[in-house]
Amino acid sequence: MNPLQQLHACTIVVADTGDIDSIRRLKPVDATTNPSLILKAASDPAYADILTLGIASASKLAPSQRMTAAIEAVSVGFGVEILKHIPGLISTEVDARLSFDVPATLAQARRLIQRYREAGVPRERVLVKIASTWEGIQAARQLEQEGIHTNLTLLFNFAQAQAAAEAEATLISPFVGRILDWYKAKTGENYSAETDPGVFRYARFLAITKPVGIRPWSWVQAFATRARFVRWLAATNSPLALPYSMPWHWKPKHSAHSSMPVRWPSSHVGPHLTRLRSAGS
Repeated sequence: MNPLQQLHACTIVVADTGDIDSIRRLKPVDATTNPSLILKAASDPAYADILTLGIASASKLAPSQRMTAAIEAVSVGFGVEILKHIPGLISTEVDARLSFDVPATLAQARRLIQRYREAGVPRERVLVKIASTWEGIQAARQLEQEGIHTNLTLLFNFAQAQAAAEAEATLISPFVGRILDWYKAKTGENYSAETDPGVFRYARFLAITKPVGIRPWSWVQAFATRARFVRWLAATNSPLALPYSMPWHWKPKHSAHSSMPVRWPSSHVGPHLTRLRSAGS
């Protein structure tokens, strides 16, 4: 049994790629994409039809709307094709430039779901991926109330995890490795597997989000060594796939929380989202 088969035996494998041929061969359960992965896949002649159809559908619109419409159409086009080869969910990302704009995030999320619906894909098989900014989490709360499932990404700190729990997001994507990278750059220390701050934060994230039924996806490329990976397993009691992820499975519970916190000051969102704010504003 090869490593991928071993992972299939003990976890749910989630592909982080736009490469449909790899998904067809490796048979993950769920899949997630982002614009950089779609761009890479779109440059492959094998997927020219998806690109051509997306651009053609956008050409019918006003010039000012064509670029956004083409990107949405191509992203959904890849998602639809990926769903033909997996039994689970596809995660499709909202434009990161909208991360601090609630109405624009809501509008694009609804358009993505509408495009999937027009392609014959029910909303139950789609996760809308949104950055875990304060505005992004507010948008996720509204979308979840509408029956649109969300994947909150770029999650680094406890304020984000708590807000995601209160918003009753379907799924979170913590960035364990980037948390470690930030601490190493800031302190100059070389953390061991036993002191890895990303691992400890992840365990805390689970304590916050698991009781309200939020599933985490975690990326194994975050773990530079086998020792760190083993430490993560011990701390979270959760398997993980490479380069994929493992959702927890439990029956969702209604959140006891009912209100969003006030808008976070920069000191609360952390360095990664502070940089995202600079890029998006």
